[in-house]
Amino acid sequence: MSRNSVTIVRDPSDAIAGQAAVRWAVEHLRDALATRQVSTALREQMDESTADGPCILVAHQETAWAREALVAANVSIPAAPEALGLVSATADQRKALLACGSDVRGLVYALLELADRVVHGDNPLAALKIGKPIVEQPANPIRSIARLFTSEVEDKPWFCDKSFWQRYLTMLVTQRFNRFSLTLGLGYDHPRQIRDAYFYFPYPFLVSVPGYDVRAVGLPEAERDRNLAMLRFISDEAALRGLHFQLALWSHAYEFADSPDANYTIAGLTPETHAPYCRDALRTLLQACPNIAGVTFRVHGESGIPERSYAFWKTVFDGMVQCGRRVEIDMHAKGIDQETIDVALATGLPVNVSAKYSAEHQGLPYHQASIRQLELSPPGKKAEGPMAVSGIARRFTRYSYADLLIEDRRYDVFFRIWPGTQRLLLWGDPALAAGYGRFGSFCGCLGVEVCEPLTFKGRKGSGAPGPRDGYADASLRPLGGDWEKYLYTYRLFGRLLYNPDTEPETWRRFLGKQFGAAAESVEAALANASRILPLMTTAHHPSASNNGYWPEVYTNMPIVDEKRPHPYGDTASPKRFGTVSSLDPVMFSSIEEFAAEVVSGNRSGRISPLDVARWLQTFSEAAARMLVEAHRSNADTRSSASRRVAFDVVAQFHLGWFFAQKLRAGVCYALYQRTDDLGALRAAITWYRMARGAWADLVERTKGIYRSDLAFGAAAHLRGHWADRLQAIDDDLRDMEEKAKGTEGEAGPIFDVGLLHSPPLRLRCEHTPPVSFRRGEPLGIELTLTGGSDALTVRLHYRHVNQAEAYVVAEMERTENRYRVTIPGTYTDSPYPLQYFFELRGKDGQAWLWPGLNAELSSQPYFVVRQERR
Repeated sequence: MSRNSVTIVRDPSDAIAGQAAVRWAVEHLRDALATRQVSTALREQMDESTADGPCILVAHQETAWAREALVAANVSIPAAPEALGLVSATADQRKALLACGSDVRGLVYALLELADRVVHGDNPLAALKIGKPIVEQPANPIRSIARLFTSEVEDKPWFCDKSFWQRYLTMLVTQRFNRFSLTLGLGYDHPRQIRDAYFYFPYPFLVSVPGYDVRAVGLPEAERDRNLAMLRFISDEAALRGLHFQLALWSHAYEFADSPDANYTIAGLTPETHAPYCRDALRTLLQACPNIAGVTFRVHGESGIPERSYAFWKTVFDGMVQCGRRVEIDMHAKGIDQETIDVALATGLPVNVSAKYSAEHQGLPYHQASIRQLELSPPGKKAEGPMAVSGIARRFTRYSYADLLIEDRRYDVFFRIWPGTQRLLLWGDPALAAGYGRFGSFCGCLGVEVCEPLTFKGRKGSGAPGPRDGYADASLRPLGGDWEKYLYTYRLFGRLLYNPDTEPETWRRFLGKQFGAAAESVEAALANASRILPLMTTAHHPSASNNGYWPEVYTNMPIVDEKRPHPYGDTASPKRFGTVSSLDPVMFSSIEEFAAEVVSGNRSGRISPLDVARWLQTFSEAAARMLVEAHRSNADTRSSASRRVAFDVVAQFHLGWFFAQKLRAGVCYALYQRTDDLGALRAAITWYRMARGAWADLVERTKGIYRSDLAFGAAAHLRGHWADRLQAIDDDLRDMEEKAKGTEGEAGPIFDVGLLHSPPLRLRCEHTPPVSFRRGEPLGIELTLTGGSDALTVRLHYRHVNQAEAYVVAEMERTENRYRVTIPGTYTDSPYPLQYFFELRGKDGQAWLWPGLNAELSSQPYFVVRQERR
């Protein structure tokens, strides 16, 4: 063999290396090398390899070859699932690169890591040289992507495209996702006003069930059979790559209210046959597709099944029991209660409960320390009707982990990042992605499922023929399909959910290949731009529903007149910009709350709207500055990839400028309302005009780039273009300007909001969280301060990790520079972990919450202590 060749050795007696997924990964590596003009030879023994070119030894870590090589290199591979190792070593007296894993997936990841290096390296053979050993294991057992079918016209083309699935699934496993969820039945929130019913009640679109004459009226039998064959193909291809294939069935409604224009209806079912049919259809489906490894259910009232319908779900779950293999049950957490969990547990199958990560949006990576007041169960209201649990009795389950994280739970929990924040523009921040990776395992949870970019495109009957990417300029369209625009997004989420501390080279090799000398600047520009909308999502949350709040293409909420039209129903009254709560009201104050603090002179220490505005401006300016640097260092600024990134970074930093100035305008206007200070009103108008200017610039920058109707739903606020939102901003600004008419001679100097910023905490805090605590025993908490004053007081805010509860606030006793308080044993005597943070307060009215957020917003602003396992 020539030196431009590679020998791959795989012992046929190695049971793990002989698995189909590993054999597929070997062939994928060979294909990658062939694309770079490197030939390969497969061998079964080390002595069959030649000394001319590199040799790759593919082995399970417990084989004799692997053990010899690992001992010689003084390297050990964790026994944890999905661990991998890439080690330059010696086996059978031959130098080789050992690609090994703790199991099939770990070995697949090792081989795909080599293939990725070959694809993106300048020299494919040099890319196979591993200096420092690479040893990794997953931080999160679940790392999933959800792809939703919500539009017949937009989604059927990719559903039926076998070539797409092979490339897409390969990309997912290369980026170390270990799970893929094909999600059906989420095209509508409730079974009413249905227009596009394709796959909404999925069973009759996939299977004919013996003993039932149930059909989707208008669907040819041949198409139904093709759908089933396609589902089997997709699940088989996922399994071939080592991916867990999850089928998500979010609707079990067969009757559609107020739906005269539904393109399909369901015939042949009655209330009496509904549950038995679903059971038998599910069993038939699972038997027809043996590589479906789990099924996700929406078990609250929006599924079309009234809450507390335990008998219905018991019947449906029996279909999984009867299919002949162990299949995971995953239940969406909204509206879930212990009785429903017990029904699932009684099957003996694995049970997961999937909670929303940050409502129906992508917020900051930490799990909110509190939930909005609106999400708490209303006191004294009788729990009845189809939404009795999620709407009343257990309303707090709707948008986060609620009270699910008891220590000795018999079910598992993972989180789902919903698509309400950013659906279209390119996202990519390694710091935030690593944050999701670190906190996906919060209190023993299993990880994260991400709703992929473009989720809900064409939802609620808004689909249109043609590409889904949203571009008006066809030259920006990725040649391989709309999903290829987001390859960097997938890479960051997948790699950093697997290992939040992975080497930056894992994403920089991709940027280097695409952007050359501009890669570093592109990384920084996109990272800063990508913090803007998650920050705004957490800090200012006028609706927890993705159907209401879409900050990426924001519909203006009035600062002045709450009667102006807007889509934000689930928000505090009066429904104005200033009254809007954050997603986490314990950590972030609203505009009105902050104005009250300023007027009273007594700060809460919470992150203020002005703090948020300063962050937004910082990120926006950094993104703009680094984009200029990228253009200076990249000779190929007209490539489609460079232009796509540039346009999306520009759009995001204009959004950042807009929201920063509008928050400042809101604060000034709230102060004017409380004090009649005309200087504050003039400042509000000035800031709002600047916000309006930023939005107008955003409109100009996106014209001709994106289509005029970016439809992610039927309602006006879920479709259209940034240009459509400008009139509402103008109307609100005009209302504010009207307030100032006739006062020009009365106004004093314009108000300076910079004076309201809290001074930074200029002392050093030291705290070591307890490793664990014993249930029912007191727990001491201590904080040491350096550089503080005698005027400083410290309080501990603590709570069970249960979002239905309020925090307990305790004054800490001071001894010199140490502060201490004890959480009583009566409080630790619960099934929950504990979380806490510190409030530091001076006599001048200033206050700070510690530990707070880091500069990248990727940290957790509280501490968590779990119970000692006995």
